[in-house]
Amino acid sequence: MTTDLSTIIKAYDVRGTVPDQLSPEAARAIGTAFAHVVALSEGARQVVVGRDMRGSGPGLARAFADGVLATGVDVVDVGLCSTDGLYFAAGHLDSPGAMFTASHNPAEYNGIKLCRAGARPVGQDSGLALIRDRAQAVLEGRGPEDAGPRGTLTERDLLPDYAVFLRGLVDLRGGRPLKLVVDAANGMAGLTVPAVLGTAAGLEELPIQIVPLYFELDGSFPNHEANPLDPANLLDLQAAVVEHGADAGLAFDGDADRCFLVDETGAVVSPSAITALVGMREAAAELEAGRQPTVIHNHISSRVVPEYLQAAGARTVRTRVGHSFIKAQMAEHDAVFGGEHSAHYYFRDFWFADSGILAAMHVLAALGSQPHPLSALADMYSPYAASGEINSRVADVDAAAERVLAAYTAAYDDVEVDHLDGLTVSHWHSRPQWWFNLRASNTEPLLRLNVEAADEDIMTKVRDDVLSLVREGVER
Repeated sequence: MTTDLSTIIKAYDVRGTVPDQLSPEAARAIGTAFAHVVALSEGARQVVVGRDMRGSGPGLARAFADGVLATGVDVVDVGLCSTDGLYFAAGHLDSPGAMFTASHNPAEYNGIKLCRAGARPVGQDSGLALIRDRAQAVLEGRGPEDAGPRGTLTERDLLPDYAVFLRGLVDLRGGRPLKLVVDAANGMAGLTVPAVLGTAAGLEELPIQIVPLYFELDGSFPNHEANPLDPANLLDLQAAVVEHGADAGLAFDGDADRCFLVDETGAVVSPSAITALVGMREAAAELEAGRQPTVIHNHISSRVVPEYLQAAGARTVRTRVGHSFIKAQMAEHDAVFGGEHSAHYYFRDFWFADSGILAAMHVLAALGSQPHPLSALADMYSPYAASGEINSRVADVDAAAERVLAAYTAAYDDVEVDHLDGLTVSHWHSRPQWWFNLRASNTEPLLRLNVEAADEDIMTKVRDDVLSLVREGVER
């Protein structure tokens, strides 16, 4: 039976179980469609293909490359890399790219993250829907018949160039010595961290001692899931940081484009605090160069992000959740930096793409340049109380959101309401200060709640009141 590609090609990327949803045949069809829709339409002569450490990666990447080659477009195979390593390749070589990864998903999954030349995003509204339809036609025998000479496949190792490039963006040589525990979760950080922060790429030694956790590349994830959003997957890192007396800990997801930090006590540093800290560094550099800085943040980020950055002289732009939206806004506003609550961090000087290790380097540079611990730095950028993301499974997500909206607009005559992404209700410009967002999952009957308030008691009350309304009538 022919795969229905609409089940695996979503708003941002391709994601599915192997081989029932994402098969070599589907990958080949997507490669053919990508070459036609992106490469040939833009006059690109080659497509860059990379993959993470999942066992299904080599076969799927080969099939995709075969589909590209059949159209006469060349393929540069960069082999094992992180997703931001693939973005580097797409920017460095000015070529469209495809990264085979399922990020933080379990071992039975794989997927494809696609980009245009210069690491420009490919999302539902910027070519992915057309790629899906073209690929479906290819799978069903209705696609274009490719004739003429095939493209040429070459292999290239860009890891040393990637490491040199990142070292050129953040200078870590002059700081105080730091001890760092890094949990690669058997993912691609096991390859990239030694190259960028160590000497594996032949670079000079930094004043950073790395204590490695799970650096062996293994797509079966034998130690824990490569999903740092789940607190259970941070326990080993937190314990190791305290045990080794480390200054900080880094936790990466499977394709190493996201990075979570824990401080010297083992406490998790909020991604919003990281967004504010890195944003302030990037804004200061722009102002020093005589340029007006713009920083992008998604609408679930803490209010500390726009407050601190605006006070520092930067312009801030609020956007929807999702990397294709953030990247588009970054390019439109020529933003120097962008951050999401999910620990994706975007940089103008990295082709507006996201890089977890680059964000971590900024934090390490800030930490090493002064005597205080990371917990003290994090506290500076964490003045408010936040709930974190709370999921509720409900039968009718729209009805639940409407119930919440009706209750809060009836109870308060001074709330601000917007629907940029889901439902956001804000009482931030009045006392007591609070806001919350309810956002539906793209794949499940879930509502995701995020609450922030001026103090813990207010946050707890708003959180519990909203959850009570959301879960009204739901058996728990």
